[in-house]
Amino acid sequence: MNTDKRTGRQVLLGRAAVAACAPYLLLKLLWIVGWDIGVVDLQGTGRGAWVAANVITFLMDAIAATVAYTLARPSGTRAPAWLLALPLWMASGLLTPLMLAVPAGSAIAAVTGAANPMASGAFLQPWVFVVVYGAFIVEGVTLLGAFTVYAHRRWGTLLRRLLGSVPAPAPAVRAARRLLGVPAALLMAVIGVVDVLWGLGVPTGAGAAALPARSTITATSEVVQGLLSLAGAAGLAALLFPHRGPGRRLRTRVPLALAWLGSASVFAWGGTLWLSWTVTEALGGGSSSPARGLPGLMGALELVAGLVVLCLGALALAEETSGTIGSGCAGMPRSG
Repeated sequence: MNTDKRTGRQVLLGRAAVAACAPYLLLKLLWIVGWDIGVVDLQGTGRGAWVAANVITFLMDAIAATVAYTLARPSGTRAPAWLLALPLWMASGLLTPLMLAVPAGSAIAAVTGAANPMASGAFLQPWVFVVVYGAFIVEGVTLLGAFTVYAHRRWGTLLRRLLGSVPAPAPAVRAARRLLGVPAALLMAVIGVVDVLWGLGVPTGAGAAALPARSTITATSEVVQGLLSLAGAAGLAALLFPHRGPGRRLRTRVPLALAWLGSASVFAWGGTLWLSWTVTEALGGGSSSPARGLPGLMGALELVAGLVVLCLGALALAEETSGTIGSGCAGMPRSG
């Protein structure tokens, strides 16, 4: 594909992503100013906490819209790489599980006749979920699509390179990456297995009491997050050992995408959620929270795994943008 077509596709996808952010931002703004359109019952949530949560999520999606706007500009490739990569990593972790779990969980609920909390109308009117999650799905597809085009415009040569042909870094650099990356990959694999088992209803009996109440949607979400974590572990392992195993025949973009999405999902939906629970409990003086017990332990481990991979990626990005070494952390490509 020539440069003009790639630029046009990136601009089109970026503009579509900006438009997809609009419904969510408008709805959040209405809730912040006190117009509770679509709200049925706050279910014990105080007005202050409700407004604060909406302000935070409004700002998060506003950042995504800003990144999408940057990608929608033909000159977007000249923006600092870290300025786009960091929020897009977080957006990938938030949007990808939603894009997969919400349609799949809704379909399972419809086929099996199980209760769908999004259709109950107990908290929000059903149309709110349709608008919000519909917009998220479009936003995720277009935003990540625009970033994919951007990445291939900026680092296309190395992204298309066979993983086994990536030059090996200095021995000390390779050892340092593996010292951090191997435990993170193993941790993500364990987290993935546990999430899948939880989503499928294991453990049962006394062990199930440690888990929050789950619906078809949340159970499907746990399976999806577990599979993403396993995929991330596999991708990270391939990047750490690029010249071994069947992964060496893959294009670099394949394991890199798996490690990117898996680590982002673990961090965004596991680690940061646990951190928010912990902070809320500390500020409120609560004695019972999902931040405690087995779910709390899992959340803490997810936070650690995500942060380790984020640090590895940040170091690689710094190396690439400064052009100091030939290959990035764990096989990440260098900017051209």
